[in-house]
Amino acid sequence: MASVGATPGRTPQGPGPGEASTNFPCPAPVPGPGEAEEEEEEEPAEIHLCVLWNSGYLGIAYYDTSDSTIHFMPDAPDHESLKLLQRVLDEIDPQSVVTSAKQDENMTRFLGKLASQEHREPKRPEIIFLPSVDFGLEISKQRLLSGNYSFIPDSMTATEKILFLSSIIPFDCLLTVRALGGLLKFLARRRIGVELEDCNVSVPILGFKKFVLTHLVSIDQDTYSVLQIFKSESHPSVYKVASGLKEGLSLFGSLPTPLPTGILNRCRCKWGEKLLRLWFTRPTQDLGELNSRLDVIQFFLLPQNLDMAQMLHRLLGHIKNVPLILKRMKLSHTKVSDWQVLYKTVYSALGLRDACRSLPQSIQLFRDIAQEFSDDLHHIASLIGKVVDFEGSLAENRFIVLPNIDPEIDEKKRRLMGLPSFLTEVAQKELENLDSRIPSCSVIYIPLIGFLLSIPRLPSMVETSDFEIEGLDFMFLSEEKLHYRSARTKELDALLGDLHCDIRDQETLLMHQLQCQVLARAAVLTRVLDLASRLDVLLALASAARDYGYSRPRYSPRLLGVRIQNGRHPLMELCARTFVPNSTECGGDKGRVKVITGPNSSGKSIYLKQVGLITFMALVGSFVPAEEAEIGAVDAIFTRIHSCESISLGLSTFMIDLNQVAKAVNNATEQSLVLIDEFGKGTNTVDGLALLAAVIRHWLALGPTCPHVFVATNFLSLVQLQLLPQGPLVQYLTMETCEDGNDLVFFYQVCEGVASASHASHTAAQAGLPDKLIARGKEVSDFIRSGKPIQPVKELLKEKQMEKTMGSRGRSGLPLVQAPYTVLLLPLETSHQDPGARSFFLWLQRMQALEREQDALWQGLELLEHSQAWYEGRLREAQQQQLRLGALGENFLTDSHSEPGSPQLAQIQKVNICLQNLIQGKFSPHPLNKDSSCATQDWKGRPRKQNLWQQQELTRQQKGVIRPKGEMAQPGYPEGRVGPTRV
Repeated sequence: MASVGATPGRTPQGPGPGEASTNFPCPAPVPGPGEAEEEEEEEPAEIHLCVLWNSGYLGIAYYDTSDSTIHFMPDAPDHESLKLLQRVLDEIDPQSVVTSAKQDENMTRFLGKLASQEHREPKRPEIIFLPSVDFGLEISKQRLLSGNYSFIPDSMTATEKILFLSSIIPFDCLLTVRALGGLLKFLARRRIGVELEDCNVSVPILGFKKFVLTHLVSIDQDTYSVLQIFKSESHPSVYKVASGLKEGLSLFGSLPTPLPTGILNRCRCKWGEKLLRLWFTRPTQDLGELNSRLDVIQFFLLPQNLDMAQMLHRLLGHIKNVPLILKRMKLSHTKVSDWQVLYKTVYSALGLRDACRSLPQSIQLFRDIAQEFSDDLHHIASLIGKVVDFEGSLAENRFIVLPNIDPEIDEKKRRLMGLPSFLTEVAQKELENLDSRIPSCSVIYIPLIGFLLSIPRLPSMVETSDFEIEGLDFMFLSEEKLHYRSARTKELDALLGDLHCDIRDQETLLMHQLQCQVLARAAVLTRVLDLASRLDVLLALASAARDYGYSRPRYSPRLLGVRIQNGRHPLMELCARTFVPNSTECGGDKGRVKVITGPNSSGKSIYLKQVGLITFMALVGSFVPAEEAEIGAVDAIFTRIHSCESISLGLSTFMIDLNQVAKAVNNATEQSLVLIDEFGKGTNTVDGLALLAAVIRHWLALGPTCPHVFVATNFLSLVQLQLLPQGPLVQYLTMETCEDGNDLVFFYQVCEGVASASHASHTAAQAGLPDKLIARGKEVSDFIRSGKPIQPVKELLKEKQMEKTMGSRGRSGLPLVQAPYTVLLLPLETSHQDPGARSFFLWLQRMQALEREQDALWQGLELLEHSQAWYEGRLREAQQQQLRLGALGENFLTDSHSEPGSPQLAQIQKVNICLQNLIQGKFSPHPLNKDSSCATQDWKGRPRKQNLWQQQELTRQQKGVIRPKGEMAQPGYPEGRVGPTRV
């Protein structure tokens, strides 16, 4: 298909290397130590927007404090939902929005929604309502025509001023005129930028510019973030806490010093960097504008033009912030450094003009610079060079003019310079008339005070009355010196006057006249800044294209989509050791929806971002990282690639994903590019899969008007379950891989087909998950894939418990835990249509009831086991205490010299032996079992009889003696036995 644009072979060649060094004027050196003085950091820019809506049309105007310029947009039609106004707000991000208090329902609803955005990033604008009379047509025209504009020469009559403004401002656009009038009223009321100045100082307005939104490609902030077109990071410097952000690794970055943090931003001047950012925020469909940018880039890519490009880059380094200087001139706040900066800027602009005049005039930019950099620049440079004394100004930190500019100033400076010797003669004559006690005197000159006679303080001068000298007027005492006015000093004041102040006043007057000359030519300076910044941006893009091997894209308005051959990701190819290029074909009516599957970490997301970035770079007029690229009509780029979570948003991750997809569904047209990556993973798998399929089917139902959609997903069921209709609109792609044993090899190459598995276990192993977890994940995945039921975690725990206790038996000899028959029977997958199915399911229900009963019994048995263990522990503690008491009794009887064979000592010894054997486990826990006997050897090895307590119990059983009242058998013991052993 034919493409629109200049072909490489027809690009003008330009001068050769020898011609690049012709006699171009370089910036004239500025004498003085301040030559390398850095430019001051300007204040943050503020934008104040005024908008009116009436009968389906918008009138918009805004004031930008960075360049003190008013921008206006001619009356433009807009939908009732005010999408155009929302687009303007997203682009310029105003500090305040001014409108009439009398508005219709649509505007009221829109402003109310705007004011209620608590979590708007950045801060939401201030809504300001002015009375409707301030937006009247006639009063707005009067404000515009009566304004004090520095760019309009004072020599113009009122009629000429009206004609001049009519050539800039569209007075036939009534809403725009009313919006401009309301904006001027707001600026005068708020006094933007001149809050601390006198009331007669007005808000500086250095120009009017037209603001147009036609042919722009719509891209939201999420897309800029996920594609890494812009990336803000926290600034590491503690002195940047106020701003807090700096540009990180992105397509747009800071200057490459010492290492490049960006790809395309290699601008030498600040306004070039601002223009590049503006181009990034306003990608366009205007093929004439895009091809004019590409022509300049291709010209500077020719080898013979490299020296010329480097020389122009050096000149652009001296182009400074002219609007800020003009604003200070308007407010009479000009500094010495401002004159230096302006002088360098003008001389650099003259160098650019002379250089571009030697270049091919077939390129529009070169022709504009050669023509519009008029002789006014030379006039400004010569005025500044002839008037301003930079060396003297830097020394005294004020504006000083060179000699031979004003004879009166030169004469006063001559007198001021010869004043010391003259005053010495006057002082000698004064000393002759003074008291002989005064050893010396001097005549000094103090600005704003005049000439004074200075006398050292004598020791006798203590009180103030002692300071009085006849014929002299006492003024003040300073540093032990008395200052007086004499007849001669008064004569000097009348004759010479205040020389220093007179010189400063006259030099200030000259500076004001020079400022007026510069402000009268402010239009050419503003144009210089516009064209120089444009040249700076295109040189930066050419430098990036040369270093990274980019190629020129082609534009085909009849192609709906993009065609890319061997495209590369501009950021990833710099970060990765090797990068595999991929091609893209999404033109025509086939394959409008591409479903990309593949294993994790195979490059699906990089491929999506690559397509988006190449398309974006082509739409800003840059060369692209591809062998060939053909870009069709693209009106918007929508993405759902990465969830930008933020607590301040008050939204869940999945809700943010839904908002991004909803924006694409509601606004995408047949010329839109939609990139979706892993949508649906933030919720239930089935619900996420259903939403993804529904969104794709919605676009497929549009037929030929379907947008160009790239969907990367790991939902293989989307293909396996055939959730999408078959047809030419759908194309399935996958990332090529190869299994090498247990390893998975990625080729990062896009090919047609569908992935067989996501290989999540391979990615999990790379992440360091334990092998046991990975194996269990594979097992569950196989169950799901084969349609078999998965054993729940509860059943797995029950099996584990069964394995632990299967070998242990209760008192009845039966296993304590029984196998879960229900789990064993579920895999049979018996159908309700089988013969005898009803009897089987009744039997199965009964089996489940028995199993639940066993669960309850297991729980009771476990509770009894815990209780038994507790009682046995307490019993053992009581027996140990009893043994200690028995030992104390035995020791007591032994120490009291009782007879060795006394019955008390023998009885205590028998009981102690029984308790000791019982605690050591030689007896049953029940001390009176039949198997138990105290007829064991004691610690001396002698046989002993049963203790008295056992003999009495045995006699009582043989005689059938009834127990006394209150003596009951212990629970859990056989009839006739008691538990505790008593001394």
